[in-house]
Amino acid sequence: MDTKLTIKLNGFVIEKAKSYAKQKHTSLSKLIESYLNYLTASKAEADDITPLVKSLSGVIDLSKNYDHKKEYKRHVLNKYSK
Repeated sequence: MDTKLTIKLNGFVIEKAKSYAKQKHTSLSKLIESYLNYLTASKAEADDITPLVKSLSGVIDLSKNYDHKKEYKRHVLNKYSK
């Protein structure tokens, strides 16, 4: 459930934040919500997954049988076999 919140901030800070949010293609509200969620997350959760990683989740579709260790090994062998 979304709830409206009124806060007072320095005008210069607000303008910089709006500009930053626009560059990131998000709203200022979503930016603040994400930051507050990050600040209030449990220590274990905050250490495990950063907001950037969360935002990237689901970007790549991998098959169920994808073996990242096997692919990394293939990459390293290929890289250093030359």
